Amino acid sequence: MLKLEHVNKIYKEHQALNDINVTFNPNETTVIVGPSGSGKSTLLRSLNLLEHPENGMYTLDDRTIDYSKPVSKDTLLWIRHKTGMVFQQPRMFDHLTVMGNMIEAPVHVLKQSKAEAIEHGHELLQAVGLDDTADRYPYQLSGGQTQRIAIARALAMHPDYLLLDEPTSALDPEIEAQILRILKRLAEKHESMIIVTHNMEFAKNAADRMLFLEDGAIDFDGTPDEFFNHPTERIDRFLNAYKI
Repeated sequence: MLKLEHVNKIYKEHQALNDINVTFNPNETTVIVGPSGSGKSTLLRSLNLLEHPENGMYTLDDRTIDYSKPVSKDTLLWIRHKTGMVFQQPRMFDHLTVMGNMIEAPVHVLKQSKAEAIEHGHELLQAVGLDDTADRYPYQLSGGQTQRIAIARALAMHPDYLLLDEPTSALDPEIEAQILRILKRLAEKHESMIIVTHNMEFAKNAADRMLFLEDGAIDFDGTPDEFFNHPTERIDRFLNAYKI
């Protein structure tokens, strides 16, 4: 279980998160949507401690931290192990092959044997349709391939929660569809995922739960059916903005 209680994040005079109270259940895909500047990415990054809110409580499994206090390096590493992050524009180690990137963290952080990490690396690359790129270097990959490998690389760490921040925003529609199909398969396997996206069709088909953020606050927390088929007036205006 991953839980936030009374979480606030302020940038100068802008309150990015305003008294956030939410629990993310395991084996569930939560999709976070909302207008630009609503706090979606800040919320997601706070779960991985890439952002550090001013105050509030963060609970993961049996550990609770107080955001208003410093977090130890050991706790920070533990949280980032438990919450794998996939960014809009992922980076890889340029001097390593794809497989080298895949096994770097499992070998050095999880202390897996190199043989075990390579075997699992091939399994994950096969899952995203890119096992034939194992010996390539990052400069030899397209943007879509890099994003698919980023998902595989995050899964290699066996995170309890996979966090994805607009994973298809920089991709063309055809490549975006490939990435979304991979995420849909993960959702069907009941991976624990928290995804920020602007793709409403994907949200409708893959989400177990929808969060709608506005002005740093959670304005809706419910099922996709409630969100898409019985929207509030505000959510209806939001959804209409996506219609052609």
